[in-house]
Amino acid sequence: MGVINLDHELDQLNELTYFRAGAAVPFAGRYRLIDFALSNMMSAGVQDIALFVRRKYRSLLDHLGEGGPWDLNRKRGGLFILPPDWNDPTDISSGDLQHMHNNRDFFARSTGEYVVHSGSQHLSKVDFCELAEYHKASGADVTVVYKHVDELAPEHDPCFRVDLDADGSVTGIHHEKGNHNLYIELFIMEKNLFLQQMEYCIAHGDSYFFRDAILKNPSGLTIAAYEYKGYHAVINSIESYYKNSLELLEPEKYKQLFSPDMPVHTKIKYEAPTKYLEGAKVSNSLVANGCRIAGEVDGSVLFRGVKVEKGAKVINSIIMQKCVIEAGAIVENVILDKDVQLTANRTLVGDSRRPFVIAKRSTL
Repeated sequence: MGVINLDHELDQLNELTYFRAGAAVPFAGRYRLIDFALSNMMSAGVQDIALFVRRKYRSLLDHLGEGGPWDLNRKRGGLFILPPDWNDPTDISSGDLQHMHNNRDFFARSTGEYVVHSGSQHLSKVDFCELAEYHKASGADVTVVYKHVDELAPEHDPCFRVDLDADGSVTGIHHEKGNHNLYIELFIMEKNLFLQQMEYCIAHGDSYFFRDAILKNPSGLTIAAYEYKGYHAVINSIESYYKNSLELLEPEKYKQLFSPDMPVHTKIKYEAPTKYLEGAKVSNSLVANGCRIAGEVDGSVLFRGVKVEKGAKVINSIIMQKCVIEAGAIVENVILDKDVQLTANRTLVGDSRRPFVIAKRSTL
């Protein structure tokens, strides 16, 4: 069974998270960040998935629906979007432990023996079946997943790091920035032990499962580490979002994230193919369906239904769904959220290290 826990994730993407949770932020032309964690679970045959949300989740509800694109609209099991329930006057839990405590029925009714716990800010293609086999073979109480990165970047600063011994067991989890072993907010443990630790933490006044049950480890759990070696990106700032989005224009990066053996699923929208009018010039870009392009697009990501009129230029930018770039307008190093209209002959230029962002439904 799977848990996608959004409770601890902060809305760090500025204008992109004014009206939505971080997990609902559009990515790669037609997806949302939540799609990658859900699709990994779907590929592994996880049939019961709980999504713990607390705020700004209307966009998530609209996107996920009953979970059909991920084969989770089932009569038994499937996708459960679970905001916290404050109706129990005897409830003393807080933080993400409140979600777990108030939704114990979800865990009790599932036939799954193990819980895979994930966030949405670390994009990866972890094979959960392989992870489960590794965990069972290790004999550990819990297995955390880490990625060894060759070069540390600013978006890695908030990440936990993992210390290992020669046998691959975890000897420490911390925030020391010189460590290149990044915990990617993913762990697996046996369900009954998970529930025992939840009750223990609540009884001792704790608030967050990972921090209080695993990081502090008051019960002396044995912790194994599984090294993940595939595609990985951390989306926890505007800068990291912009950088990792445009890196998908590199064919090798794109193939790693969208590998055919583990497809990424998303909400289906039936739209016509993109129409390129006479004089249009498009190079090194990712363009979704439903667009209408008469101007110039270079090194950019265009979501569904974008219109680029004649004489307009889009350079090194991310243009989200149904934006309109009118004739003669120029955008460079810019992120436009959904339904933005840039009027004729306007120029918006940001910095490649700090792109200019326009909130959704704006007209400039």
